[in-house]
Amino acid sequence: MNAEDMTSEDQPPQNAASGTLLMVDDDENILAALKRLLRRDGYRLLTATSGKQGLEILQHDIVDVVISDQRMPEMTGVEFLRQAKTICPETVRIVLSGYTELGSVTDAINEGAIYKFLTKPWDDGLLRASIHEAFQRKELNDENRRLNQQLRSAKEQLERQNDRLQTALADQKSVMLLGEKVLRLTKDGLDQLPIPVIGIDAGSRVAFVNLAAILVAPENTWKIGELAQMGLPSVVAECVRIAPVQFTIPEMFGMGWFLDARHLGSREFPRGTLVTLLPLSPSTQIGLGPDK
Repeated sequence: MNAEDMTSEDQPPQNAASGTLLMVDDDENILAALKRLLRRDGYRLLTATSGKQGLEILQHDIVDVVISDQRMPEMTGVEFLRQAKTICPETVRIVLSGYTELGSVTDAINEGAIYKFLTKPWDDGLLRASIHEAFQRKELNDENRRLNQQLRSAKEQLERQNDRLQTALADQKSVMLLGEKVLRLTKDGLDQLPIPVIGIDAGSRVAFVNLAAILVAPENTWKIGELAQMGLPSVVAECVRIAPVQFTIPEMFGMGWFLDARHLGSREFPRGTLVTLLPLSPSTQIGLGPDK
Protein backbone atom coordinates (compact mmCIF):
# COMPACT_ATOMS: atom_id res chain seq x y z
CA MET A 1 0.00 0.00 0.00
CA ASN A 2 1.10 3.55 -0.74
CA ALA A 3 -0.88 5.60 1.74
CA GLU A 4 0.44 8.77 0.16
CA ASP A 5 2.38 8.30 -3.04
CA MET A 6 3.68 11.58 -4.44
CA THR A 7 7.00 12.12 -6.19
CA SER A 8 8.45 15.31 -7.58
CA GLU A 9 6.62 14.48 -10.78
CA ASP A 10 3.35 14.36 -8.87
CA GLN A 11 3.64 17.85 -7.47
CA PRO A 12 0.73 19.94 -8.77
CA PRO A 13 1.44 22.74 -11.20
CA GLN A 14 0.93 26.31 -10.09
CA ASN A 15 -2.76 27.33 -9.89
CA ALA A 16 -3.78 23.67 -10.18
CA ALA A 17 -6.82 22.15 -8.53
CA SER A 18 -6.67 21.15 -4.86
CA GLY A 19 -8.13 18.23 -2.94
CA THR A 20 -7.28 14.66 -2.05
CA LEU A 21 -8.12 11.70 -4.27
CA LEU A 22 -7.92 8.11 -3.01
CA MET A 23 -7.54 5.45 -5.74
CA VAL A 24 -8.20 1.81 -4.81
CA ASP A 25 -7.37 -1.06 -7.18
CA ASP A 26 -5.69 -4.43 -6.68
CA ASP A 27 -3.77 -3.92 -9.93
CA GLU A 28 -0.77 -1.69 -9.28
CA ASN A 29 -0.36 -1.09 -13.02
CA ILE A 30 -3.83 0.48 -13.06
CA LEU A 31 -2.91 2.67 -10.10
CA ALA A 32 0.28 3.79 -11.86
CA ALA A 33 -1.66 4.63 -15.01
CA LEU A 34 -4.21 6.64 -13.03
CA LYS A 35 -1.43 8.56 -11.30
CA ARG A 36 0.21 9.44 -14.61
CA LEU A 37 -3.11 10.65 -15.96
CA LEU A 38 -4.26 12.64 -12.96
CA ARG A 39 -1.04 14.16 -11.57
CA ARG A 40 -1.36 17.02 -14.07
CA ASP A 41 -4.67 18.06 -12.46
CA GLY A 42 -3.00 18.96 -9.18
CA TYR A 43 -4.76 16.56 -6.82
CA ARG A 44 -3.09 15.04 -3.80
CA LEU A 45 -3.04 11.37 -4.79
CA LEU A 46 -3.38 8.47 -2.33
CA THR A 47 -3.38 4.82 -3.41
CA ALA A 48 -4.41 1.50 -1.88
CA THR A 49 -4.34 -2.02 -3.35
CA SER A 50 -7.37 -3.36 -1.44
CA GLY A 51 -10.59 -2.20 0.15
CA LYS A 52 -9.20 -2.95 3.61
CA GLN A 53 -6.16 -0.73 2.98
CA GLY A 54 -8.45 1.97 1.59
CA LEU A 55 -10.55 1.93 4.76
CA GLU A 56 -7.41 2.30 6.88
CA ILE A 57 -6.47 5.40 4.91
CA LEU A 58 -9.95 6.87 5.33
CA GLN A 59 -9.72 6.38 9.10
CA HIS A 60 -6.50 8.41 9.33
CA ASP A 61 -6.55 10.87 6.44
CA ILE A 62 -8.83 13.51 4.96
CA VAL A 63 -10.13 12.43 1.56
CA ASP A 64 -12.44 14.31 -0.78
CA VAL A 65 -13.02 11.82 -3.62
CA VAL A 66 -12.63 8.03 -3.74
CA ILE A 67 -12.40 6.02 -6.95
CA SER A 68 -12.39 2.24 -6.62
CA ASP A 69 -12.22 -0.83 -8.82
CA GLN A 70 -15.21 -3.16 -8.50
CA ARG A 71 -13.52 -6.59 -8.84
CA MET A 72 -11.06 -6.92 -5.94
CA PRO A 73 -10.24 -9.91 -3.69
CA GLU A 74 -11.84 -10.10 -0.22
CA MET A 75 -13.98 -7.00 -0.74
CA THR A 76 -15.70 -5.65 -3.85
CA GLY A 77 -15.59 -1.99 -4.75
CA VAL A 78 -19.26 -1.58 -3.84
CA GLU A 79 -18.70 -3.18 -0.43
CA PHE A 80 -15.68 -0.97 0.14
CA LEU A 81 -17.54 2.19 -0.83
CA ARG A 82 -20.50 1.31 1.40
CA GLN A 83 -18.12 1.15 4.37
CA ALA A 84 -16.33 4.26 3.14
CA LYS A 85 -19.63 6.12 3.26
CA THR A 86 -20.03 5.12 6.92
CA ILE A 87 -16.50 6.24 7.83
CA CYS A 88 -16.45 9.41 5.69
CA PRO A 89 -19.99 10.25 4.56
CA GLU A 90 -18.81 13.54 2.99
CA THR A 91 -16.57 11.85 0.41
CA VAL A 92 -17.70 11.58 -3.23
CA ARG A 93 -17.41 7.91 -4.29
CA ILE A 94 -16.87 6.53 -7.82
CA VAL A 95 -16.69 2.93 -9.11
CA LEU A 96 -14.26 2.20 -11.97
CA SER A 97 -14.54 -1.33 -13.36
CA GLY A 98 -14.54 -3.45 -16.46
CA TYR A 99 -17.39 -5.52 -15.08
CA THR A 100 -20.75 -3.86 -14.94
CA GLU A 101 -22.50 -6.05 -12.36
CA LEU A 102 -25.40 -3.70 -12.76
CA GLY A 103 -27.51 -5.12 -9.93
CA SER A 104 -25.14 -4.42 -7.04
CA VAL A 105 -23.85 -1.19 -8.58
CA THR A 106 -27.36 0.15 -9.20
CA ASP A 107 -28.40 -0.67 -5.64
CA ALA A 108 -25.33 1.13 -4.31
CA ILE A 109 -26.05 4.17 -6.46
CA ASN A 110 -29.69 4.25 -5.33
CA GLU A 111 -28.75 4.12 -1.64
CA GLY A 112 -26.18 6.88 -2.07
CA ALA A 113 -23.04 4.79 -1.56
CA ILE A 114 -21.85 5.56 -5.09
CA TYR A 115 -21.95 8.86 -6.94
CA LYS A 116 -20.97 7.58 -10.40
CA PHE A 117 -20.03 4.39 -12.25
CA LEU A 118 -17.26 4.46 -14.90
CA THR A 119 -16.06 1.57 -17.03
CA LYS A 120 -12.67 0.20 -18.02
CA PRO A 121 -10.96 0.82 -20.32
CA TRP A 122 -11.58 4.45 -19.64
CA ASP A 123 -11.51 7.48 -21.83
CA ASP A 124 -8.85 9.81 -20.42
CA GLY A 125 -10.80 12.99 -21.06
CA LEU A 126 -14.02 11.57 -19.70
CA LEU A 127 -12.32 10.20 -16.59
CA ARG A 128 -10.55 13.46 -15.83
CA ALA A 129 -13.77 15.41 -16.38
CA SER A 130 -15.72 13.03 -14.12
CA ILE A 131 -13.19 13.34 -11.32
CA HIS A 132 -13.09 17.13 -11.72
CA GLU A 133 -16.88 17.14 -11.49
CA ALA A 134 -16.69 14.96 -8.35
CA PHE A 135 -14.37 17.47 -6.68
CA GLN A 136 -16.70 20.31 -7.63
CA ARG A 137 -19.59 18.36 -6.13
CA LYS A 138 -17.59 17.82 -2.94
CA GLU A 139 -16.76 21.52 -2.75
CA LEU A 140 -20.42 22.43 -3.29
CA ASN A 141 -21.55 19.94 -0.63
CA ASP A 142 -18.99 21.32 1.83
CA GLU A 143 -20.20 24.87 1.15
CA ASN A 144 -23.82 23.80 1.62
CA ARG A 145 -22.94 22.13 4.93
CA ARG A 146 -21.08 25.26 6.03
CA LEU A 147 -24.04 27.49 5.13
CA ASN A 148 -26.49 25.12 6.82
CA GLN A 149 -24.34 25.19 9.94
CA GLN A 150 -24.29 28.99 9.85
CA LEU A 151 -28.07 29.02 9.45
CA ARG A 152 -28.49 26.62 12.37
CA SER A 153 -26.14 28.71 14.49
CA ALA A 154 -27.98 31.91 13.54
CA LYS A 155 -31.33 30.26 14.29
CA GLU A 156 -30.09 29.01 17.66
CA GLN A 157 -28.72 32.47 18.46
CA LEU A 158 -32.05 34.08 17.51
CA GLU A 159 -33.90 31.55 19.66
CA ARG A 160 -31.61 32.32 22.61
CA GLN A 161 -32.09 36.05 22.08
CA ASN A 162 -35.83 35.53 21.82
CA ASP A 163 -35.80 33.54 25.08
CA ARG A 164 -33.85 36.31 26.79
CA LEU A 165 -36.25 38.91 25.38
CA GLN A 166 -39.27 36.94 26.58
CA THR A 167 -37.68 36.62 30.01
CA ALA A 168 -36.89 40.33 30.07
CA LEU A 169 -40.45 41.19 29.03
CA ALA A 170 -41.86 38.88 31.69
CA ASP A 171 -39.57 40.49 34.28
CA GLN A 172 -40.58 43.95 33.08
CA LYS A 173 -44.24 43.01 33.28
CA SER A 174 -43.72 41.71 36.80
CA VAL A 175 -41.98 44.94 37.77
CA MET A 176 -44.79 46.99 36.23
CA LEU A 177 -47.42 44.95 38.08
CA LEU A 178 -45.48 45.34 41.28
CA GLY A 179 -45.19 49.07 40.63
CA GLU A 180 -48.94 49.31 40.12
CA LYS A 181 -49.55 47.50 43.38
CA VAL A 182 -47.12 49.79 45.19
CA LEU A 183 -48.83 52.85 43.69
CA ARG A 184 -52.25 51.61 44.79
CA LEU A 185 -50.97 50.83 48.28
CA THR A 186 -49.27 54.23 48.45
CA LYS A 187 -52.45 56.02 47.37
CA ASP A 188 -54.53 54.04 49.84
CA GLY A 189 -52.01 54.80 52.57
CA LEU A 190 -51.98 58.52 51.81
CA ASP A 191 -55.77 58.57 51.79
CA GLN A 192 -55.71 57.16 55.31
CA LEU A 193 -53.54 60.04 56.62
CA PRO A 194 -55.56 62.58 58.68
CA ILE A 195 -53.62 65.53 57.17
CA PRO A 196 -53.85 66.97 53.64
CA VAL A 197 -51.17 65.74 51.23
CA ILE A 198 -50.70 67.09 47.70
CA GLY A 199 -48.32 65.61 45.12
CA ILE A 200 -46.81 67.68 42.28
CA ASP A 201 -45.06 65.83 39.44
CA ALA A 202 -41.72 66.72 37.81
CA GLY A 203 -43.60 68.79 35.24
CA SER A 204 -45.10 70.99 37.99
CA ARG A 205 -48.62 69.58 37.53
CA VAL A 206 -50.96 68.50 40.28
CA ALA A 207 -50.66 64.71 40.31
CA PHE A 208 -52.30 63.60 43.55
CA VAL A 209 -54.54 64.93 46.31
CA ASN A 210 -55.43 62.71 49.24
CA LEU A 211 -58.86 62.38 50.84
CA ALA A 212 -58.03 64.69 53.79
CA ALA A 213 -57.15 67.53 51.41
CA ILE A 214 -60.42 67.04 49.54
CA LEU A 215 -62.43 67.10 52.77
CA VAL A 216 -60.98 70.37 54.11
CA ALA A 217 -61.19 72.39 50.89
CA PRO A 218 -64.15 73.76 48.96
CA GLU A 219 -65.18 71.82 45.87
CA ASN A 220 -62.91 72.23 42.81
CA THR A 221 -60.07 73.64 44.93
CA TRP A 222 -57.61 71.02 43.69
CA LYS A 223 -57.38 70.58 39.93
CA ILE A 224 -55.64 67.31 39.05
CA GLY A 225 -53.55 67.59 35.88
CA GLU A 226 -53.31 71.37 35.94
CA LEU A 227 -50.05 73.27 36.45
CA ALA A 228 -49.52 74.09 40.11
CA GLN A 229 -50.09 77.81 39.46
CA MET A 230 -53.56 77.02 38.08
CA GLY A 231 -54.50 73.92 40.03
CA LEU A 232 -53.62 75.00 43.61
CA PRO A 233 -54.53 77.88 45.88
CA SER A 234 -52.09 80.71 45.15
CA VAL A 235 -50.26 80.53 48.48
CA VAL A 236 -49.71 76.77 48.10
CA ALA A 237 -48.61 77.20 44.47
CA GLU A 238 -46.04 79.81 45.53
CA CYS A 239 -44.64 77.49 48.18
CA VAL A 240 -44.30 74.75 45.54
CA ARG A 241 -42.41 77.18 43.30
CA ILE A 242 -39.84 78.09 45.99
CA ALA A 243 -39.60 74.62 47.58
CA PRO A 244 -38.06 73.31 49.66
CA VAL A 245 -39.78 75.51 52.18
CA GLN A 246 -41.77 75.45 55.44
CA PHE A 247 -44.36 78.18 55.73
CA THR A 248 -47.15 79.20 58.07
CA ILE A 249 -50.46 80.09 56.44
CA PRO A 250 -52.53 82.12 58.94
CA GLU A 251 -55.82 81.44 57.24
CA MET A 252 -56.90 79.06 54.51
CA PHE A 253 -60.10 77.02 54.36
CA GLY A 254 -61.20 78.74 57.57
CA MET A 255 -58.16 77.83 59.67
CA GLY A 256 -54.37 78.21 60.02
CA TRP A 257 -51.86 75.75 58.55
CA PHE A 258 -48.23 74.82 58.78
CA LEU A 259 -47.15 73.98 55.20
CA ASP A 260 -44.16 71.78 54.36
CA ALA A 261 -43.07 71.56 50.68
CA ARG A 262 -40.11 69.36 49.79
CA HIS A 263 -38.65 67.91 46.62
CA LEU A 264 -38.88 64.22 45.73
CA GLY A 265 -35.95 62.44 44.10
CA SER A 266 -32.64 64.22 43.67
CA ARG A 267 -31.44 67.41 42.04
CA GLU A 268 -30.15 65.39 39.07
CA PHE A 269 -33.31 63.28 38.82
CA PRO A 270 -36.22 65.29 40.30
CA ARG A 271 -39.52 63.45 40.70
CA GLY A 272 -41.67 66.31 41.85
CA THR A 273 -42.74 67.99 45.09
CA LEU A 274 -44.68 66.72 48.10
CA VAL A 275 -46.78 69.22 50.08
CA THR A 276 -48.24 68.46 53.53
CA LEU A 277 -50.56 70.71 55.56
CA LEU A 278 -50.63 70.48 59.35
CA PRO A 279 -53.42 72.28 61.22
CA LEU A 280 -52.03 75.00 63.50
CA SER A 281 -54.57 74.06 66.17
CA PRO A 282 -53.64 70.66 67.67
CA SER A 283 -57.28 70.08 68.57
CA THR A 284 -58.40 70.36 64.94
CA GLN A 285 -59.43 66.99 63.54
CA ILE A 286 -60.17 66.19 59.93
CA GLY A 287 -62.93 63.64 59.70
CA LEU A 288 -62.25 60.91 57.16
CA GLY A 289 -65.63 59.22 57.56
CA PRO A 290 -66.65 56.18 59.62
CA ASP A 291 -65.17 53.71 57.11
CA LYS A 292 -61.78 55.34 56.86
